[in-house]
Amino acid sequence: MTTVDEETPTYSIREVAEMFHMQTSALRYYEDAGLLTDVGRDAKGQRVYRQCHINRMRTICCFKHAGMSIGELRRFFEYESDEPGHIDEIMSLLEKRRDALAEQRRALDEAYAHILRKMHYYGDIRKAVRNDAPLPDWRDYRCEDFAD
Repeated sequence: MTTVDEETPTYSIREVAEMFHMQTSALRYYEDAGLLTDVGRDAKGQRVYRQCHINRMRTICCFKHAGMSIGELRRFFEYESDEPGHIDEIMSLLEKRRDALAEQRRALDEAYAHILRKMHYYGDIRKAVRNDAPLPDWRDYRCEDFAD
């Protein structure tokens, strides 16, 4: 980290990439895609990132992790530049993402319960084999018993 003046920290592309555990090419891609704007250059032509870019990257990473596409991110930031004029679009975009995440969560919960069911069943098989006991019957392991 360097500073433009005593109070304004700046960051190199490598520092920002390390901060967000990504390649420098990803930062250049986000800039080319219009997600990172107003990235300055130093006297050597190297990119110079400010705190506003760090804040933007936090949002990008969060929304990417939530499954937003580059197009959705671009629209979100376009809408955000005029929040009062685009509040309905912002809310619609976020509501759609929330609904998609809720569906993914439901599917993951279902898969998780199935894994727990299988683990319990195969754990009981292991116990039966070790104790020379009868093997369990899969039909005795109801899905409902393993849901959270």
